[in-house]
Amino acid sequence: MNDDIRNIVLGLVAAGISGSLGWLARTARWRRRLARTQDFFGLPANSQALLVVNRQAGHDSAVRRYDVFALLELSGLIKDCGAQMQVIWHDGAHQGVGEQTEFCVGGPASNVRMKAHLRTLLPGVHIATEASGPHLNAYQIGSEVYPADRGTEEYALLARLTPSGQERPVFLLCGQRSINNQAAARYLARHHADLARTHGADSFCLLLRVVNSEAYGPDVVELVADVTTAARTAPAPAAAGDGN
Repeated sequence: MNDDIRNIVLGLVAAGISGSLGWLARTARWRRRLARTQDFFGLPANSQALLVVNRQAGHDSAVRRYDVFALLELSGLIKDCGAQMQVIWHDGAHQGVGEQTEFCVGGPASNVRMKAHLRTLLPGVHIATEASGPHLNAYQIGSEVYPADRGTEEYALLARLTPSGQERPVFLLCGQRSINNQAAARYLARHHADLARTHGADSFCLLLRVVNSEAYGPDVVELVADVTTAARTAPAPAAAGDGN
């Protein structure tokens, strides 16, 4: 074997080794990212997630268009984890929290399971579902109030909560309108890696602002604040004699 042939063979061997090492490194990085994603969502391979959705007012078997889009956003995340999903109506989810990962979509006026989650897991959040006009669905978190300016400035809550003693988290996507539910789902899809680095397996509750949904739909979303502490702190009971 002359020197030219030897150099060609050595070059091919070196290229093959370099390519193999590069492939192994990329595979290892992908596996680490997948493991972090699965840990964040509580979705190991072949596990099952529960998608809880509300019904459109006046329709027994219909889901609002933007809530369907929110479910599609979430289903992509579940599929990426190698998990399965089950979609059920909000009034048919008769099971506890933490048995399996749950994504609950919709406001408390149309989703009774969301209403229960807010009361139990986020007692510092009050949503004015009985109000009218610009105060309808206004959020009160602690002492701060966030009214909806329809189509211009609206809000959504995105929370990851793991009840004490449980392994699987529940994700709450609660918007002032259904388009805000999709905005929260899209924010989660885009930022879950950052959220996992910031919060790990800890519970959190974020307040999101949906900007000019009339023009931009669910795409322009801003993080207003991490409201975890205020949202998880129950309001002090009224003093005796208040209101007299």
